[in-house]
Order: sequence, then C-alpha cells, then structure tokens
Amino acid sequence: MSNTSLEKIGCFNTILDPYNGITIESKDLPENKEEFETNLDFLIKNVKDRRFLIWIYIDIKKSDFIPVATKKGFIFHSCDEEYILVVKRLKENSVIPTASNHTLGVGAIVINDKNELLVIKERVSNIGYKLPGGHIDDAEMITTALEREVLEETGIIVEFESIISLGHFYPHQFHKSNLYILCTAIPKSSEINIQDCHEVIDAKWIDVNEYLNDEEVLDYSKAIVIAAIKSKGFSRANQETLCHIKKDFELFFPIESKKFV
Repeated sequence: MSNTSLEKIGCFNTILDPYNGITIESKDLPENKEEFETNLDFLIKNVKDRRFLIWIYIDIKKSDFIPVATKKGFIFHSCDEEYILVVKRLKENSVIPTASNHTLGVGAIVINDKNELLVIKERVSNIGYKLPGGHIDDAEMITTALEREVLEETGIIVEFESIISLGHFYPHQFHKSNLYILCTAIPKSSEINIQDCHEVIDAKWIDVNEYLNDEEVLDYSKAIVIAAIKSKGFSRANQETLCHIKKDFELFFPIESKKFV
C-alpha cells in the first residue's frame, strides 16, 4: 500500500506509511480528551494485530491529551514549539526510527582580493576572533544559511563557493550531536555593518597571514583557513542534473575528481 493510504477508524483519519505504521495528524484529533481516550482504545484494539506502530501528533492546545496517550503505552518521540509526536509499538520487534539527533551549523571562510579574511568577535566568547557562522534554521538550505549568517554578523554580502570541511561534535546543545559545515564564500561587498549586535561585538577584515600567526586564534580555525586556501572543496551540483528529485535539495561533489579508468 502507498504512503497515502487512508483509513477511517473511529473518529480518526489514519494514514498508512510504507513501514506498516499509521499516523494521525493533530487536526484529526477530537475536541476533548474523553472522546480521545474512547476512540484511542478502539483504535488500538482495531489495529494491534495488523499494524506495527501508531504515531500521533498532539497539538500544544490539546496537551491534556498527552497523559491519556502515555497511559495507553505511547512514548515521546520528537517535538517542536507547536506539537509533540508520540508513538506506540504494537509489535515487540517493531523498529521506531531515531528522532533528530543533531543540530546543524554553517561557517564561512571569506577572503577578499587583498588576501584579507573576514572574522568576527562574539559577545559571549573569550577566544578572540573567529569565522562568521551559526545555526542552520529549520528547512533552510546550507547555502542560504551561509549567506544569511555572514550578512547578519558582518553586513557583508557573499555568494557560496564550496564546502571545505565537515565537523562532528558531541555532546553539543540539548545533548545532541552537532554537524558544522565550513564553506568558502565570495565577497560581493566590503563595508562592515554588523546587524546582529546582540551576539557580535566586532567584525573586521584581517590579513590572512596575520590571522594564522595570532596565538589567540584556535588551531581548529587556522586549520580550516589553511584547508580553504589549499583545497577547492565540494561545489553544489547543477539543479538540472537532479530534476527528478521532487523536494528541496542540495547536493555537493568534489570540484576536481579523478576520472574513471
């Protein structure tokens, strides 16, 4: 059955997924928890022998439904500001996919035609000057986040060029992993104009060699800049090459790769 198969069970509109689980969206929940509990009992009895998992999105406005669900054996899976997603395993060996287990960040190596590197000093940091960058927002593309972060922190307009490094750090915020993507970017302007003054107290252009010789600069940052100078990295694939993908995407390949023999 396809992942768009629908079945009405009690008051619930259930959506069948490719893994023989069913999902109930928050908009399809009843108005009160008494009706929710009655229909949930009926649902579990109806599908326990033919489905593996039950997923329910519970809107924050119906948070009083949560203890009803947990009483029936549902566990927390993931959430955002407006909902929590709970799941119940109907078969002992049913696999529950891992929730999002990482945060994403992006940093920029921006070098102008004067061999000057764009750097910032954060208000909360005592490690000197660092490369501009920050969190990738929900549903935001890597290249978009890169250009946005540099603009917010320095006022410099840049254009994505290539990915140079991928770092994995654990533990990070919220006891999760952090993936930090370092990219080179081409400056399209030169005048510093910090927009995010709450986080950044200074931004400047500094000679690359001066930065690399600064004892206050982390070895990690120096290694990234050296890699950006020596390597061409990974460029973004032509969108037309992957026109069969029916969702937002970015795909990156080495700028120079060995030919197949």
